[in-house]
Amino acid sequence: MLKIAITGLTGFVGTNLKKYLSSYDIEPLGVRYLPNQKIEIKSDVIIHLAGKAHDLKKVSKPNDYYDANYELTKQLFDAFLESDAAVFIFMSTVKAVADKVDEILTEKTISDPKTHYGIAKQQAEEYILGKGLPEGKRVYILRPCMIHGPENKGNLNLLYKLVAKGLPWPLGAFQNQRSFLSVENLCFLIQKLIENEKIVSGVYNCADDEVLSTNEVVQIISLVLNKKNRSVAIRKSIINGIAKIGDIIRFPLNTETVQKLTENYMVSNHKIKKALEIEKLPYTAQEGLEKTIKSFINK
Repeated sequence: MLKIAITGLTGFVGTNLKKYLSSYDIEPLGVRYLPNQKIEIKSDVIIHLAGKAHDLKKVSKPNDYYDANYELTKQLFDAFLESDAAVFIFMSTVKAVADKVDEILTEKTISDPKTHYGIAKQQAEEYILGKGLPEGKRVYILRPCMIHGPENKGNLNLLYKLVAKGLPWPLGAFQNQRSFLSVENLCFLIQKLIENEKIVSGVYNCADDEVLSTNEVVQIISLVLNKKNRSVAIRKSIINGIAKIGDIIRFPLNTETVQKLTENYMVSNHKIKKALEIEKLPYTAQEGLEKTIKSFINK
């Protein structure tokens, strides 16, 4: 039986991936960055999920990102090269390329990350791509957009709570298009990469097939909860003014929140689907969101 070692196994993606790959021999690879450490690999596949994501409380130091996302990845990849393992999958992020996207993000988009999180992930990518790969080994760098699913945290929970409480959605005047990624679609892609030895090593974006506006997400949440959609199209100038006040008094509706909820961020998944020779992912963007929202109920 194929033996798969996963870092970050107890995290959001890790717990979902463990269930999805239950037919394999899954073992946790509990590692964190320590200077000059040597990591021993005894598995056939390494899936590197562990790392430091965005710090919503803004208490992290810059070095925390580079140690967790760059230095640890270097150590783990070096161990992979010296081991008998055949596959290395590194969970990067679209933020290693860009924090804002004007058109559609592809694997050919020139990387220009702006945060320590994105820069550290980009440096890890460059380190992996800069190493020679021995014959018989495959390496995949995955760049997912916003992942959602059971145990999901973040702005999707904020939208869910707003609709569940029957509160109005005040940003109806903002029209945007953004990509999402169901964790089940991500798990599907990872399993296919593990199983198909013909897939060429490289960088692959991961996203659902369709894009959605935040207004459509609110509508989907309302349908799942059987709630009336209370979207209100308040003028953008008024919302932006309230957001600036929110920056001062630490109100949930601040400029950062408004930007995240209303920005455009479209990601192409064409390359990975072409490599896998598939036309569609198992779940549409709406189906994936519906499953996620249902998992929030009674939590």
